[in-house]
Amino acid sequence: MTNTSEIIAEKLLSLSRKFGSEHADVLITKGRNKSVEVREGELEQIEGSDSLSISLRVMNNQKSAIVSCSDSSIESLEQMTKRATEIANESIPNPFIGLAKNSDLAQQSTKASIDLSEPEELILNDPLKLKDMAIRAEKAALNSEGISKTDGSSASSSQHELLLATSNGFLDSYNKSSYAIVASAISTCGSKMERDYAFEQRVYFEDLPQPETIGLLAAKRAKMMQGAKKPVTGNYPVIFHERISGSIVSHILAAINGEAIARGSSWLLDSINNKILPENVSLIEDPHLPRMSGSRPFDAEGLLTSKRFFVRNGILKSWILDLKTSRQLGLKSTGNASRSAASPPSPGTGNMELKGGDQSLNDLLKEAGEGLMVCSLIGSSINPNNGDYSRGATGFWFKNGEITHPVNECTIAGNLKKMIRNLTLANDSKPYLSRRVPSILVENMTIAGN
Repeated sequence: MTNTSEIIAEKLLSLSRKFGSEHADVLITKGRNKSVEVREGELEQIEGSDSLSISLRVMNNQKSAIVSCSDSSIESLEQMTKRATEIANESIPNPFIGLAKNSDLAQQSTKASIDLSEPEELILNDPLKLKDMAIRAEKAALNSEGISKTDGSSASSSQHELLLATSNGFLDSYNKSSYAIVASAISTCGSKMERDYAFEQRVYFEDLPQPETIGLLAAKRAKMMQGAKKPVTGNYPVIFHERISGSIVSHILAAINGEAIARGSSWLLDSINNKILPENVSLIEDPHLPRMSGSRPFDAEGLLTSKRFFVRNGILKSWILDLKTSRQLGLKSTGNASRSAASPPSPGTGNMELKGGDQSLNDLLKEAGEGLMVCSLIGSSINPNNGDYSRGATGFWFKNGEITHPVNECTIAGNLKKMIRNLTLANDSKPYLSRRVPSILVENMTIAGN
């Protein structure tokens, strides 16, 4: 992080004291982004931006306010601090807000050193490189037999810096880089067209697959959906393919988020220290993995991050907490505060792994016998209070453990609490993803088709 950001943060903290605030923190993010979209081999869109976001949160007499801007001039910083102080003074008191104790703040001596960024000059200064990557991905898809056209392809790169400073002495920063390629493909069977895509993202450019590999994968997926039809309505096993199985973990994380628990609106509300998953399954966060987009050395409140089992051997061990929700619940923060420039801290997670599977995807298909393997989900109807679940789905029908034909235009429904209690995991999660979730077999769900 540049010295300029540190100077801005220190100036804002000084101004907050001058205007009468008891406590304050500053979040500064700086970023550079480039993205290129191509269609039919021609450049369709190129975008680039250099961004600066300065966010000040002031706290006084249990009242708080957040104001953000992108102008670092002294006049702007003064106006920003005055405005934040005025808003805070008119706000409703909240006894649970406040900075971390000094003793709980992350220290340089204990903070993990994580490899999260590479030099920005690799791609950001060469948009022609991004164009070449997007064109190569689209060309590979178009040259595949059975592909009539595409919805285009894109490539992007970014570098971001984040600095957090608090009025009780915390000041630290870290950088992140990201590179991504998206390819799409459209196949034709008679009068019907099927579309699918492939997406890959990495922290380091050298870890990104070749564009041709991504284009070919999009084409393969589109061709596999040719001749898709609605399934027969009934109750069957459902396999959530590794492509979309992370959505199940997202629902679990939402249900154990401290804000949902504090509100009393969670289908896992009374489940702490109870079995919610099979006894061999654990849900783990590890924020210190190198070259992973979900890693970070400290959270948005300056607390040290650490590896944590939210579910260990099927037993729910912890909620996801920031300082506010931990105080509401009479617990200790899990170091999971996340924050944007325009919002206060709230609980959130990064790298997650659902662990415990020892079977291949083929093993799951054989175990299930007949049912639906879901590869894409559409829409969402989730009741946060009781876990009732309903989503549109496409994928493949299987029988006797073998895939028979593609399926679309159907709905799958069940109850999340029942779905996750007896799930079976495969061992096919991708180690390079920040959310490593294998294919998941749910024993019984309602499938609505014909």
